[in-house]
Amino acid sequence: MLRTHTCGQLNISNLGETVTLCGWVQKSRDLGGTTFIDVRDRYGLTQLVLNTDTDADLREAGRQLGREFVIKVTGKVVERSNKNTKIATGEIEITVTELEILNAAKIPPFLIEDETDGGEELRAKYRYLDLRRNPIRNNLVLRHKMAQEIRKYLDGLDFIEVETPVLIKSTPEGARDFVVPSRMNPGEFYALPQSPQTFKQLLMVSGFDRYFQIVKCFRDEDLRADRQPEFTQIDCEMSFITQEDILNIFEGLTRHLFRNVKGLELGDFPRMQYADAMRLYGSDKPDTRFGMEFVELNDVVKGKGFGIFDNAELVVGINAKGCAGYTRKQIDELTEWMKRPQIGATGLIYARHNEDGSIKSSVDKFYNEEELAKWSAAFQTEKGDLILILAGSTDKVRKQLNELRLEIGGRLGLRDKNKFAPLWVLDFPLLEWDEETERYHAMHHPFTSPKPEDIAMLDTDPKNVRANAYDLVINGTEIGGGSIRIHDRALQSLMFKHLGFSPEEAQKQFGFLMDAFEYGAPPHGGIAFGFDRLTSIFAGLDSIRDVIAFPKNNSGRDVMIDSPSTIADTQMNELKIKTTVSLS
Repeated sequence: MLRTHTCGQLNISNLGETVTLCGWVQKSRDLGGTTFIDVRDRYGLTQLVLNTDTDADLREAGRQLGREFVIKVTGKVVERSNKNTKIATGEIEITVTELEILNAAKIPPFLIEDETDGGEELRAKYRYLDLRRNPIRNNLVLRHKMAQEIRKYLDGLDFIEVETPVLIKSTPEGARDFVVPSRMNPGEFYALPQSPQTFKQLLMVSGFDRYFQIVKCFRDEDLRADRQPEFTQIDCEMSFITQEDILNIFEGLTRHLFRNVKGLELGDFPRMQYADAMRLYGSDKPDTRFGMEFVELNDVVKGKGFGIFDNAELVVGINAKGCAGYTRKQIDELTEWMKRPQIGATGLIYARHNEDGSIKSSVDKFYNEEELAKWSAAFQTEKGDLILILAGSTDKVRKQLNELRLEIGGRLGLRDKNKFAPLWVLDFPLLEWDEETERYHAMHHPFTSPKPEDIAMLDTDPKNVRANAYDLVINGTEIGGGSIRIHDRALQSLMFKHLGFSPEEAQKQFGFLMDAFEYGAPPHGGIAFGFDRLTSIFAGLDSIRDVIAFPKNNSGRDVMIDSPSTIADTQMNELKIKTTVSLS
C-alpha cells in the first residue's frame, strides 16, 4: 500500500506516529513562513503543515501544489493548536517530512466542494470530478449500504439472487423498448428488458419459490426528475403466497432499511383503496405527510346559475389552512401557475373564511351568505382558512387539484423531507382505456391477475374489473409496485384477448410463458421497488440523478462520454442495417 492511513482515519490517539497519506489537494493557505494544505480522499480530510524553519525547500515545493494535485506525504502526527471540531481529524495535523507529486492536475472547471459553483450540465460533463464532492459520494455510499441491507434481509428469508438475461425478446409491456441489432441474425433484434417480469415468473415455474435481484431495467420513455432510461429495481417474486404475505414481507424490508440505514422506526403502513386515493387526493400515489383532502361539492354548488359549476362533471376543492391572508396578487399568481400547459386548469375559484367569521368568495354574485356557509361546513373551515376550488371533467380536475394540493403543501412547509409517510395503495383497475388506440391496456402489465370475484366482469364490465395489484408509496412517490400473477394458460389467454391480441399474436409474443403454465405453474406474485427512487428519498433528494454514479440528462444523453452517438459504417454493414433519420 502506498499509504499507512486514510485521510479520515487519524485522531488524537495517533500523536507521535509517523504516517503516510495519499490524496487530492483540497486547498492550501500561506501564513507567514508556514503553508497549510488540506489533503482529501473519500474517507475524509487531513491538514498538512510545511514550515520554512523546518525545511524551506519542502515548504516551497508544497507552495507549488495546485487544487486536485494527487500527492503522497509522510510526516509526524502532532496536535493542532486551533482544533476543528467539524471534521473527524480536526484535533491533529501532519508535520510533513516527505512530499511526492503522484499526478499534477489542471485547474478544475468548478470547485470540488460541498457548495460548488458548477451548474448541472457542467458537472454532468465532468461527472468524475463531481463524484469527488462529499454530497455525491455520500449518496453512493448510502446506496451501497442500502444494497447490502436489502441482500441481508432477503437472504435471511431464503430468497435466492438469480441473474436474468439482458438481451431478450421485445414484448409489449407498456413503455417503448430499447432494441439491439443481432449481427449473427441479420434483420432481427434483441430488446433490453423493461423488467425481468417473464423470467421471474418462469423461475417460479422452475420451483425457485423465492427470487430476488437488484437489476438494471431499460425503458425508452420521456424523462423527468424520477426517471432515467436505465434504472435499478429491487425485483422480487414468490410462490405459494397471498397478497397479504407480500405486503407483510416487503413492509418488513422497508422497516429494516429505515431502521438499519437511517436509524428510524416507521409507524403504521396504512392501506388505501385506489378509488379512495383518487377521490381524496387525485393521485394513485398520494403524499399523506399532510391532510388537505379533497372535498366534492356537486351537491352544494350546482343549480345556482354559475355555469362553470353547473356544467362541470365534478366540482372539488381543498382547504388551505391559514391562507385566507393571501393577497389578490398571490391568488392571481397561483391561478396563473395552475393555467400552465403542464397542468392545464382554466381558472381557480376561491373563498376566504375571514377573521370576523364572514365567508367571501370570488363568485359572490351567484352565492349568498347562507350558501357560502354550506361551503364552509363542507370544508370544515375555521377563521383564516382559504378554500380553493376547481371544476371540470372528473379525471382531469382531480389531477389538477392534486398538483395544487402539493404546491400549497410545499408553500406551507408541510412536505418535510425528514418525515416519512408510507402507504399501501390497493385494488387498482386491471385495465385502462386508451383513446388513441381505442382499446384497453393493462394498467400494470398483462400478467397481473384480476380479483377472482371480478373475472366474470371481463366480458361484461371490463373497466370495473379490479386487479390483484398493490403499490407502496412514500411521501407521494411510488416506491414499489407488484401484483399476484396469472398462473394458468386459460386465464392468461383471456387476458390477452381483452387486451386486443389475436390468439396468433399472443402465441408469437408470449407463447413461451403460456406453454410453461401447462407444466405445473404454482400460484405466485411479486413486487419491484425502484431502488433509485428509494435511495433518493433516504438522501432527501428530489431527483434520482445524484444517487446514480453516471446518470443521463433530460434528453437521455450522457454528456460526459457523448452518448448516444453514431457508429462506423463498417459496424452498420456488419449488422446489415441502414438508417434513415427523419426529423419531422
